[in-house]
Amino acid sequence: MLPERLAHIRSKIQAACGNAGRSPESITLIAVTKTIPADVVNEAIEAGLHDIGENRLQEYLRKRPALRPHRFHFIGHLQTNKVKQVIMVATMIHSVDSLHLAREVGKRATAADRVIEILLEVNTSGASSKHGFQPTEVEEAAREIATLPGIRLRGLMTIASLVDDPEDVRPEFRMLASFQRRIREQLKLPDFDVLSMGMTNDFEVAIEEGATHIRLGTALFGPRS
Repeated sequence: MLPERLAHIRSKIQAACGNAGRSPESITLIAVTKTIPADVVNEAIEAGLHDIGENRLQEYLRKRPALRPHRFHFIGHLQTNKVKQVIMVATMIHSVDSLHLAREVGKRATAADRVIEILLEVNTSGASSKHGFQPTEVEEAAREIATLPGIRLRGLMTIASLVDDPEDVRPEFRMLASFQRRIREQLKLPDFDVLSMGMTNDFEVAIEEGATHIRLGTALFGPRS
């Protein structure tokens, strides 16, 4: 079923890009492989999905030795005691949600003689249960984080509200895109060009509002057991 699901997703990406006057090549599709066994992840990699996302580090590390070459995106809530391990395996951390965490990432990356690409997670929904910078905090936070050694600040990420109608979260995506444009301009950060937003239920709307990275699990692999 994976090839059929992937073809269906790619047709939706193409249509959404057409609506927005964008190229499908501007979209990075991250396969979210939580609970998915390594052999199935390898099928996805062989099908051209070279960007793999996990939100549980230990699960990813268990599977990693068996996986074909890929780029690993850490997309879950990151605890400071896991930073040392994450920076050694991640291509990008999507979920930096505090100054404290950003400083720890920078410190650990510098000590390991690495530079790690990060995104700042923004709580665009206002839900108290969600992690992330508040909209009023993110610009000032970006100003400080952009100066930290060991870090390359690439953009913003959000997890939109879970709703029945994806149109209901369009304002959340639009908000994140406006923050990204303003921060890039005001801080003069030409590489601040990543918007990680959009999941199985809402990725088409996210693309129309400027997403560069979408994170799909169920759409690719089916419902998780």
